[in-house]
Amino acid sequence: MKIGFIGLGIMGKPMAKNLLKAGYELVVLDRNKPAMEEVIVLGAKAGLSNVDIANQCEVIITMLPNSPHVKEVVLGEGGIIEGAKPGTIVIDMSSIAPLSSREIFAALETKGVELLDAPVSGGEPKAIDGTLSVMVGGKKDIFDRCYDIMKSMAGSVVYVGESGAGNIAKLCNQIVVAINIAAVSEALILAKKAGVDPDLVFQAIRSGLAGSTVMEAKAPMMMDRNFKPGFRIDLHIKDLNNVLETSHGVGVSLPLSAQLMEMMQAIKLDGCGVEDHSSIVKYYEKLANIEVTR
Repeated sequence: MKIGFIGLGIMGKPMAKNLLKAGYELVVLDRNKPAMEEVIVLGAKAGLSNVDIANQCEVIITMLPNSPHVKEVVLGEGGIIEGAKPGTIVIDMSSIAPLSSREIFAALETKGVELLDAPVSGGEPKAIDGTLSVMVGGKKDIFDRCYDIMKSMAGSVVYVGESGAGNIAKLCNQIVVAINIAAVSEALILAKKAGVDPDLVFQAIRSGLAGSTVMEAKAPMMMDRNFKPGFRIDLHIKDLNNVLETSHGVGVSLPLSAQLMEMMQAIKLDGCGVEDHSSIVKYYEKLANIEVTR
């Protein structure tokens, strides 16, 4: 099976590499030529355009920053829709607004083209080792047909429901992640301000009920002052914006998510938008006038 892959960023590039490792024939496209070359040297072929990829691939994966980018690549001038044949499957693994996923689904359906919205969670480390969590919306039979493809990049692939459900699940994930990072930040700031080694507090609580995947990944980064982006503040702001727009649309209040959005906006204004979302700790450090270190 020939698979197209559009979007070789922090997440997309290692995901494409894992597809190659699984033995799939891959045609890739990205504006970043060095990223393309890195995947091509491993056996992928270069796509000439979105239409070119749609002309030659049965399945096309997109991994792009946000809703407008996916709409442009799929539905815009020279987009996938212009080259895709009836029966082609698009798997959008970007994290975008659920309404946008449903709009793209409806537009492709008129051409006989299928869409799964299949956003991922786990950040760059899990993209590299192929243990991402994938949450999928769309037709169940299309999900079943594409399960093995997605599983080659992931540790968990779960069908959530009809079109848009995958991105709803991703928004729920991003709420929990953001609030969890903030909670870890508060705890370590309290420890440091009280004169207790934050690393020893981390070691003491990590195996109890407070322990989490987020704590394991982000607490060491905070204490080591390592804010190299696995998932940027800018992208989490994008996701929380989609969270709040969706919550307002369905009529639910999410006060903690709204607070985290404001905290991340403050961090962005301090020049940390391109840093990892573990830099939320800097918001608390500024308030407490202290730095969390081991």
